[in-house]
Amino acid sequence: MTPAPAVPVVPTATYRLQLQPAFPFAAAAAAVPYLASLGVSHLHLSPVLEAVPGSLHGYDVVDHTRVRAELGGEDGLRELARTAREHGLGLVADIVPNHMAMAPRHNRALWEVLREGPKSPYARWFDIDWEAGGGQVLVPVLGGPVGAELEHLRVEDGVLRYHDHVLPLRDGTEELPLPQLLDAQWYRPVWWRLARTELNYRRFFSISELIGVRVEDPEVFEATHGTILRLLHEGVLDGLRVDHPDGLADPDTYLERLHEATGGRWTVVEKILADEERLPPSWPVAGTTGYDALRRVDGLFTDAEGAGELLEHYRRFAAPQTDRGGDWAATARRAAYAVLSHELAAELDRLTRAASRVCATSHDPALRDRAPWALRTALVELLVRLEVYRPYTSGDPAAVVTEEAAEEARPAFVVPEEAGAVDVVRALVLGGTGPARAEFRARFAQTASALRAKAMEDTAFYRYVPFLAANEVGGEPGAPGVSPADFHAYCARVQRDWPAGGTVVSTHDTKRSADARAALAVLTECPERWAEVLARATHAEEAEPDGQLAWAAWQTAFGLGPAAPERIREAMLKHAREAGLYTSWTEQEPPYEDAVAAFVATGPCGVPGRRVAALREELAPHIRANVLGTALVHLTMPGVPDVYQGTEHEYLALVDPDNRRPVRFPPPEPAGGGEPAEESVKGSVTAAALRLRRRRPEVFGTSATYEPLVAEGPAAAHCLAFARSGEVVTAVTRLSLRLAEAGGWGETLLPLPPGRWADMLAPKGTGREFTGHARVAELFERLPVALLERVGRAGNR
Repeated sequence: MTPAPAVPVVPTATYRLQLQPAFPFAAAAAAVPYLASLGVSHLHLSPVLEAVPGSLHGYDVVDHTRVRAELGGEDGLRELARTAREHGLGLVADIVPNHMAMAPRHNRALWEVLREGPKSPYARWFDIDWEAGGGQVLVPVLGGPVGAELEHLRVEDGVLRYHDHVLPLRDGTEELPLPQLLDAQWYRPVWWRLARTELNYRRFFSISELIGVRVEDPEVFEATHGTILRLLHEGVLDGLRVDHPDGLADPDTYLERLHEATGGRWTVVEKILADEERLPPSWPVAGTTGYDALRRVDGLFTDAEGAGELLEHYRRFAAPQTDRGGDWAATARRAAYAVLSHELAAELDRLTRAASRVCATSHDPALRDRAPWALRTALVELLVRLEVYRPYTSGDPAAVVTEEAAEEARPAFVVPEEAGAVDVVRALVLGGTGPARAEFRARFAQTASALRAKAMEDTAFYRYVPFLAANEVGGEPGAPGVSPADFHAYCARVQRDWPAGGTVVSTHDTKRSADARAALAVLTECPERWAEVLARATHAEEAEPDGQLAWAAWQTAFGLGPAAPERIREAMLKHAREAGLYTSWTEQEPPYEDAVAAFVATGPCGVPGRRVAALREELAPHIRANVLGTALVHLTMPGVPDVYQGTEHEYLALVDPDNRRPVRFPPPEPAGGGEPAEESVKGSVTAAALRLRRRRPEVFGTSATYEPLVAEGPAAAHCLAFARSGEVVTAVTRLSLRLAEAGGWGETLLPLPPGRWADMLAPKGTGREFTGHARVAELFERLPVALLERVGRAGNR
């Protein structure tokens, strides 16, 4: 029997699978032959540990000791690993160290804490402020104030029930009258609306259904990582993706502990980096999951000047609302203030108490007697001015909480003498010893990361909408374009510093798939044309709910292309609630939401929408160029590409849950030699790049090189090209509409490294080769992208 090929220690490429009850381990195993033929080296699995029953994502973990039964349990996971290895594939799994589900009936550890209180051995697991809750954990399950909900609370079979919620009873309390019973518990059921201001446990962002876990405690780390580590050491898993390390009290120490416990297995972290931010070099990881790469790849296919023109058209279109969505910096700042005063008010209160404790116990006169309200104001003004997610113990906090930010923050105080609170808070962030200061710094960092995510990704991105493709995780809506020079500089830095880190263009968290964003990017090449089409379409549709949402809806329809109207409707309702301007998740306005649904049906999905659909059809060749260019650059640039399920072919999706729908994989090729399923053009490009990576790992791996190739001639700016290790050349067309309007490639040439270069995307048998200075028009004669391999070297075809 032919032995299975060895699985690489560092993946050549991963393929992301969204596991759920409708797509368990067995379904993943059935797809293995196809995925192996595609050319990836590892399957990247969403969380595999026990989650809330029915969960469609698995990030709501309830038990770290068991592999999720709904997916097939540990036996199913082991069978998937066995099948994968038979085909030369390994497994990489998501882990969720930051939080668990706030679901006591399923979360045994939490159940014990609610039953036994602070003395429970599990109490150290959860980040609970017992003092703030008066000795009780506030559990936000009630549909209204407790007095109005008493009739729905009942003791039955030794537990407290409220509709579908089940809570434990403290020993000896079962016979107490209900009001006394509630006072006697280690928890108190409260109205879910109190989550904004009164909850006393750390959450994931502002999601009250997810409770923070204290993995900084070595015992908690061991208890919550034991099963995953065992599966690693037994060879079931080969690597890890760490979800949201920014939520942890001490990411540096956590990652060091994880690295030691895994024996240095390949690990990437879901770290969102600002443009000028760098991953802490001391972190013992392979790199990020790749949102920094997404931002650069998207930017390559965006016309920066055209994006500015698009913004001006948007401002005129949505004129009544431009005070809340026409300027990126102002929109982001307003969103940060709003999130701190509403969704994260409880976290801000706890942070203020932590600062007050340091000041109250300090011997430094500059710290003592600082009023809590002044500390709170200073915290708000500094937090909203952070340009990154959080400071780290291994970094320079002064570079995050800057003196410039402090200078901007001081005018928020009417009384100048009180402005000293800004300097006090900044000093607490920058240093000092003692447990109280350490706690403050950790909570400041955790609050900062939650604020950045909620204010930017979940609020401002839904308010500032001139160019939706830029509103992506890790994106920079105020400056969406990336020049070829900046892209090359980024790739050179990644190859030098983090060559085994991840790269992505579509994930389970992207608000639009890469192909949808690629379509939208073409609008930056024709902003005037877009505005004209939209003016004609909206003239026929007078029922728009507001200019901001209407503009976003039209772009959503353009990016998605022909689709079921309900997909756009649901995405736009989520858009409106996230923006929080006229409706929200917690305070829904049915009349406004009805207007949104009606507008989507009669506008973008109605007769006027045909104008936008016609424009998309006219621009199809340029959309195709962006789609293929994005795919090929992603798959051949430095780093380890992660291919999201289904995106090897055209994949048009919106924000979750739209982008988490199960995908159908083709059956294995017929054993009798029948014809395989025909590949799409994108599928052929993807497979060619992935198979080349697998066949030539030395060309793309940690010891590879990256060399920009600069075209020469009248259309040189439209050709982006680079060589990998002198053996493979990638070339793509950028801004193809502008190129066509300027007259095409003409005599533009691409100087190739010495040797003969075979076209890896040419049909079999054509034998297309290039040498010297290739004419770009000939290089892109068949496709707007090219993948070349040097001919005549060992390992080459």
